Amino acid sequence: MASIRNIIHHGLQDEDNRLLMASSPIFLMHVAAFGALFTGFSWVALLALFITYVVRVFALTAGFHRYFSHRSFKTSRGFQFVMAWVGTSAAQLGPMWWAANHRHHHQHSDQQEDIHSPVVKDAFWAHIGWVLCRAYGSIQYDRVKDLSKYPELRFIDRFHVLPVLSLILLLYTVGTGLNIYYPALGTSGMQLVMWGFFLSTILVYHVTFCVNSVTHIVGSKRFNNDDESRNSWWVALLTFGEGWHNNHHRWPLSARQGMYWWEFDLSYLLLRVLEKLGLVWDIKVYPKSIYREAAAAAVKETVL
Repeated sequence: MASIRNIIHHGLQDEDNRLLMASSPIFLMHVAAFGALFTGFSWVALLALFITYVVRVFALTAGFHRYFSHRSFKTSRGFQFVMAWVGTSAAQLGPMWWAANHRHHHQHSDQQEDIHSPVVKDAFWAHIGWVLCRAYGSIQYDRVKDLSKYPELRFIDRFHVLPVLSLILLLYTVGTGLNIYYPALGTSGMQLVMWGFFLSTILVYHVTFCVNSVTHIVGSKRFNNDDESRNSWWVALLTFGEGWHNNHHRWPLSARQGMYWWEFDLSYLLLRVLEKLGLVWDIKVYPKSIYREAAAAAVKETVL
């Protein structure tokens, strides 16, 4: 009996160590973000935070989610690479890892197999706990066969630290240059790194993680899907449209997640701009049958 207890004890210790090893980078990211307090404030730093937030949230929502995970529009191989590189600079691993897990989520949404359901487990696990678990760090290639045929995407997933380092280097170079040639701006290389990468990345983490946690707990349900996906207007504002999650789970193929003009979906609007520029095309939207279903649901709710 003592030997069995020792085996169990050491097994739990090993699991704790694996969890600690996996969570260390994200933990260090949060600690490093406090460096913004020591590098001071400047309007340039605030602008860097804003730009890196907007660009990377769009790369995740329109790129990693609507394109790589759901193929809701088409683009060139070149722009596909750009979306993959910029999205990976958000330090959420690569597009194939991201898409593989998200596709699995849609197949098993809020069921026992769902790896980040707050219904099956809890809000903390859905928000960030599953990311800290080393068990989900590998890429499930069988779920992304359409993506794994591109060697450049495999390269980005394998060396996902490179886009991160490239963003840090860019911010440091710009900040250092501004400090040399325009010292009155009060910025520096380290200041832009702290504001434009570390602080920005933490914000990007938690607003995008809210889609897994918050929008499966609170919000409105337009459609009676086989899960607890919900629409949340404030999550939609922070994530450029991802908060219209109940809509999305009803018809995941749509590049537009807010169904009506008052359901603000910035990612979709930006995709339309990119369409005008010829960078994307064949953008999928909700079919008329879904709008009829939504109208019937609204009438039923009014009657009740």
